[in-house]
Amino acid sequence: MTEDLKTKKALILETAREIKVQQWTPAEIDQLRRRLLAEHGEAGKTGMEYIADVLKDAGQKVIINQQEEAEEQYEEEFEDLLHFKTLEDAEVSIMRLDELMRKFRLQGEHAAVERVLNVARLGKRRAEMISRNNKVEAHKRAEKVEIAGWFRIWLETPDAFFDWLDVRKQSPEFRAKFPQLESEV
Repeated sequence: MTEDLKTKKALILETAREIKVQQWTPAEIDQLRRRLLAEHGEAGKTGMEYIADVLKDAGQKVIINQQEEAEEQYEEEFEDLLHFKTLEDAEVSIMRLDELMRKFRLQGEHAAVERVLNVARLGKRRAEMISRNNKVEAHKRAEKVEIAGWFRIWLETPDAFFDWLDVRKQSPEFRAKFPQLESEV
């Protein structure tokens, strides 16, 4: 069995080299699968997932779905989006997420829009996690509770978020909790 697996892997890699593509999408993987079957009969019969795994293990660029494609295509856009040591940082992060989401929606890039939303959900979870960590100073935990709320509200109502945030930052409760920001508002 091990010998057959090695042989099958070797067949896949050899045939992949002959096809010469930069990245393997489902269409190219299917082409490779059909070619293996045509050229090697039963010995070349294999599934798309196995082929994708062999190609990935060999260091080939394999993109199976739109989400992965969006991640590859817009990798630079998503770098360093979640910086929120302070409330100001969090506001900038959400502004950048909002800009990206709107840009991708305009371009019809649904997978990239979903990626933006997933990054925002991750930001919310990180803020919540830090807010519950008793090793973190109380005022920082309070900021993280606030930031988690900001992410939640942006995720629920992105179109109203920045108007809401302006009102929130003017509220007596917010000003009492975060007096250090008083001079900036």
